[in-house]
Amino acid sequence: MQIITIKIVGMTCMGCVNSVKTVVEKLPGVSLANVSLNPSQAMIEFDPSKIAIDQIKTTIIDAGFDVAESITTLE
Repeated sequence: MQIITIKIVGMTCMGCVNSVKTVVEKLPGVSLANVSLNPSQAMIEFDPSKIAIDQIKTTIIDAGFDVAESITTLE
């Protein structure tokens, strides 16, 4: 498993947080998504053999938010 922290632009309320959390947790290979408003970011635990970081970012963008940067924290 790998953990990545993705900074997200455009989240303004807890509804936004819940939207991001819901779409990311539905992705195959994602086991955990902790999304926070302050700081505006998502910490995601996933299996890199099942899903790529770019697919996670695209899902967040498709949900209506922008991705500022990502930092891989653990493998």
